[in-house]
Amino acid sequence: MRFDEYIDASLYDPAGGFYASGGAAGRRGDFITSPEVGPLFGAVLARWMDGVWERLGRPAGFTVVEAGAGRGTLARSVLAAAPACLADGRYVAVERSDALRAGLPSGIEQLSDLPDGPVTGVVVANELLDNLAFRLLAASDGAWHEVRVGVEDGGFVEVVGEEVEVAGLPEPVDGARIPLQDGAAAWVGRALDLLDRGALLAFDYASTTAELAQRPWDEWLRTYRGHERGGHPLDVPGTQDVTVEVAVDQLPGAPAITTQAAFLRAHGIDDLVEEGRRLWEAGAATGDLAAMRARSRITESEALLDEAGLGGFAALEWKVEAAAS
Repeated sequence: MRFDEYIDASLYDPAGGFYASGGAAGRRGDFITSPEVGPLFGAVLARWMDGVWERLGRPAGFTVVEAGAGRGTLARSVLAAAPACLADGRYVAVERSDALRAGLPSGIEQLSDLPDGPVTGVVVANELLDNLAFRLLAASDGAWHEVRVGVEDGGFVEVVGEEVEVAGLPEPVDGARIPLQDGAAAWVGRALDLLDRGALLAFDYASTTAELAQRPWDEWLRTYRGHERGGHPLDVPGTQDVTVEVAVDQLPGAPAITTQAAFLRAHGIDDLVEEGRRLWEAGAATGDLAAMRARSRITESEALLDEAGLGGFAALEWKVEAAAS
């Protein structure tokens, strides 16, 4: 089978895939993403959503689509921030895994795939693109070859197969490997087609195909379980998360690209942290619970803005304007 077919089954097979068998983000899960750090990330995204809503003229029925919603951690934080755009709008949580979708909060729409469009609003994907199935190519004899997955002695093994010709790929230097992210490209295309007006926002670790070709493949193709790096992606399928750095040049459109840290600062994280500091100073002496929650914004911001960690992730934003009539 092709590598992307193996990855898709390993992650999403309803019987034995990683996410069907309990794999998840969170402190009790297998890895931490920005929403699990605390509610501050969702509060900043709520500000961004209101900014898009304002730019569009405050339309009624504004729709927020969160793709890869997991158990709903980000949804809860955004809803707790009470963005004005949702006063007469809707929040749609999209989660492919039945097991994870069961943990989503009530009162929001829950789907296993993107909704029917068109909609006016935003699509948000936090660390989703790196989790979509991808093909794997290996360079040998001056050409790119498809890496397939076979079976040998009861286990899965790599099989370097036929030559592949795809426009725009870097020079095939023997020994190099690259991901071919057809799945991520197709998903971004669908998300953009869903919107008549609004924006698509994705956070992920990102690179370019040419840069990935120059690095060892086990640096940009990683596995995780229990908050630690896992083994080879063909080891014990269904027991570990498999992620790949996103080659932005393989995605459609022309997104504005910045770091997560820069994006959060542009949309008011510093103001929220300063507000939290003032609330803490006002309520700390009385042990006020709201003050203690506000105090946590300081430590949350340190993690979210860390350029060597989550803050160094790419923030990709595609703006969608109405077509001229």
